[in-house]
Amino acid sequence: MSLVETNWLEKNLNNVKIIDCSWHMPLTRRNGLEEYKKQHIPNSIFFDLDENSKKDTKLPHMLVQEEDWNNIVSKMGINNTDKVVIYDNSDVISSCRLWFNLIYFGHNAKLVHVLNGGFQKWLSENKRVTDQVQGIDNSNYKSLEKKELVKDKIMIDKNLDVQDFKIIDARSKDRFHGKIPEPREGLRSGSIRNSFCIPFNTCLNEDRTFKKKSELEKIFKECLKDLNEKNIVFSCGSGVTACVLALAYSLINDKYLPCIYDGSWAEYGMI
Repeated sequence: MSLVETNWLEKNLNNVKIIDCSWHMPLTRRNGLEEYKKQHIPNSIFFDLDENSKKDTKLPHMLVQEEDWNNIVSKMGINNTDKVVIYDNSDVISSCRLWFNLIYFGHNAKLVHVLNGGFQKWLSENKRVTDQVQGIDNSNYKSLEKKELVKDKIMIDKNLDVQDFKIIDARSKDRFHGKIPEPREGLRSGSIRNSFCIPFNTCLNEDRTFKKKSELEKIFKECLKDLNEKNIVFSCGSGVTACVLALAYSLINDKYLPCIYDGSWAEYGMI
């Protein structure tokens, strides 16, 4: 199961590596790191999604090279055998992006979890928080990159007519159908031909927890005849909420490993 609950984490604070991966859309003018410094779950460390993404590209949140990822995770003190719980305090459930990154770089998917409901649920239950930042002992992390879990624009274009895999877009219906402008400059409105749309928020309850399996099955059946299908690629605006859909689908198909179009509409929608 990709999710863990707040009560479980409270009992296991010292038995897992806990990571705060809060990332906010630029228009919110919120800073995940500054919020983390003020309060966070005890024993957690911070993962900066912008800082730990590929630098030599204009595209947001692109995966780094394998060697760079080894350095990033080693500096976080994560070992290959560690059980990891990721949480966020974000409207876009940014913890799911780190969930995907770790699986992509070969961490055992059974050891990578997202906190259901995130930091907001933790706070609503009056669970303990701290402003103390713990010291980190570097590890010697070794990745095993799973390149099959990412598609690039060439692969997306080749698939337009042959439909070897289905593309599901996590953006809003209005953005998907081109009814409103994209929030990023330099992008046209619309979507990838022959793709489907499931806005990521439809998979969440009001308290930002994921909906139960039976509800998720109904949502995905709008696009998929077979819920055991594995050839599914998720896309969005910048590769963050695509991972929310990927995690939601993993809750109803435990054989599915997340596959993302990393460039997403930030690349495909370039004018």
